[in-house]
Amino acid sequence: MDNIRGKTIAITGAARGIGLATATALLARGARVVIGDRDVAILDKAVKQLSSSGQVSGHPLDVTDRESFSMFLDKARADGEGHIDVLINNAGVMPVGPFLDQTPETIRSATEVNFYGVLNGCQLVLPEMVKRRSGHIINIASMAGIVAVPGQVLYAGTKFAVVGLSTAMSDEFAPQGVSVSAVLPTFTNTELISGTSPSAAQKPVEPEDIAAGVIKVLDKPKTLVSVPGFGRRAAILATLLPDRGRRWLNKKTHNDTVFLQLDTAARKAYEDRAQHATGVVESD
Repeated sequence: MDNIRGKTIAITGAARGIGLATATALLARGARVVIGDRDVAILDKAVKQLSSSGQVSGHPLDVTDRESFSMFLDKARADGEGHIDVLINNAGVMPVGPFLDQTPETIRSATEVNFYGVLNGCQLVLPEMVKRRSGHIINIASMAGIVAVPGQVLYAGTKFAVVGLSTAMSDEFAPQGVSVSAVLPTFTNTELISGTSPSAAQKPVEPEDIAAGVIKVLDKPKTLVSVPGFGRRAAILATLLPDRGRRWLNKKTHNDTVFLQLDTAARKAYEDRAQHATGVVESD
């Protein structure tokens, strides 16, 4: 059975980066793709870019606003066959830097987008999936949801939450015919790492690699999938180290400083957007 071809797949935060790469990969596999994003101008551009690859539509979406998310899902159903086969909760922001420098606005924005937005999507789409005893939710989490490093206090906290909710939901809804998965990328070559200087040990993966991970988990559902594949095993081993060993490993891999020693000028535009990541931004 093909879990992708002909299926209606909704993706949040899909006008750029990982979401756009995932939409591209799914269209290549014959899915009907509906993308949502809060930036209407970028969303419209993405839909035009994708339209030559298959059946795609796009609608404004603020994942932190339950009404906005509900309207997006209604439009996705209307664009498809009246239901949603797969929801990919991809929208997210990654503020980094010293924890005491994080503003209340940044803390609220990251928590609402990265965690509350995922909860919104899950609660809104699960009833129809449970009723049909069919469906798949994929939450784009992060390796930071298993291994937390300095400078990622806020981001890691939200992604630990996403890994936890995905694992618990996977086991709760499996008997009802619904799959729930989390995909955990390592450093990814998008705006999220702008202004950082990863070491050789932190070689970033590409958005297309994450998209391939999503395809993999749709073809063969499982709860947690890391990108690269060996990442989760290495991360779990790292969590077993005592404090001194963990800090030694962070120093050897430069994880102790990569999110603290930043090019703040190069990162400013992204951090500003992360701080104000709620609400739909209409076209001019």
